[in-house]
Parts: sequence; structure tokens; C-alpha cells
Amino acid sequence: MRYPKECVLKECVEAVIRPLEPGDRALMEAFYNRIPESDRWFMNYDVMDPAIMGRWFDAVEKGSVCSILALCEETVVGQGSLYLRGFGATSHVGRFRIVVLPEFRQMRLGTWLLLDLIQLAMDRGLEMLRADLVAGVEDGAIEAVQKFDFFKFAELKNYVKDIHGNRQDLVIMIKRLHKEWSDF
Repeated sequence: MRYPKECVLKECVEAVIRPLEPGDRALMEAFYNRIPESDRWFMNYDVMDPAIMGRWFDAVEKGSVCSILALCEETVVGQGSLYLRGFGATSHVGRFRIVVLPEFRQMRLGTWLLLDLIQLAMDRGLEMLRADLVAGVEDGAIEAVQKFDFFKFAELKNYVKDIHGNRQDLVIMIKRLHKEWSDF
């Protein structure tokens, strides 16, 4: 895939998508500081912990995570990660997470990031992509991935707790991948 990639969002806002680089740590810390705590709660890791951020950058360097950034005027406004397993029973499945600043949601930035993550997964020969999304919290994301042929594989009732301790359903969405876009 060729980077940097320029994209135009709704209202003619321009953004640039590019891979995460080793020197982007301060940009990422500033980005996650702007993400509401209630959104960060549902991530698998505490991205505010410097040790976690360090392990994430190490994973990118090792190749077990592919991470892309969306920047608007040198500020990170969105981030997407593709998590890879190099070995084992689920090495053919990639997981992904997309995080977008609240003021850039509903502007199609998540769509641009998702398209790139799908292509990155295809380039790595993955057979499936998986997203774990929280019903009632990430309904917009569930609807968005369905437009890209993700389907509900499972729903775990009352599986996760929100920041206030209320139980929510976890929806596991799956997309079967092809070798090329023309194979659909």
C-alpha cells in the first residue's frame, strides 16, 4: 500500500493517512488524551499507561501490529490497528480496532481507516478479520462494518461492563477476506 495517502472527509476536511512511526509517541499520547475515558474503557489496554504505550510501539516494530494514523494539520485525529498472530490456530485471523476523535466521527474517517486495514490484512494473506464491538455503545461502528460485509458471528450477552459497572453485550463481527478486491 502506498503512503502517505490523502483523503477528503465530509465538509471538505483533508486528512493524511500514514503508518505509525517510531517517533510518533508524543502524537499518540496527545491523541489518546483527547479520547473520552468512557471510550478508552472498552479498549483491551490502558493506552494512558506509558508502559503499555511502549509495548505497543515494540509490537509495531516486531510486526505483530500494523498501525496507521490519520492526521489533520499534524494532529492525529484517528488511528487504526491490525493485530496479527504469527502462529497457531488463529494465525489466519486478524483483529482490528479503529479510534477516531469525537469531533471527526460521522465524517467517514473510520471508513478510510477500515479500507486500509482490510487491504493490509489481505496483503498479509489473512483469511478473516474480527472486530469485537460493544452493543449500545458502538452501534455506529457495528452498522459501518456491516456495510463492508462483516457479519455478526456471535453475541456474548452481558459480557462487558461499562465504566459505571453496567453490563453490555459484546458483538463479534467477522469478515471473510479474499486475495484481491476483484474476488468478491
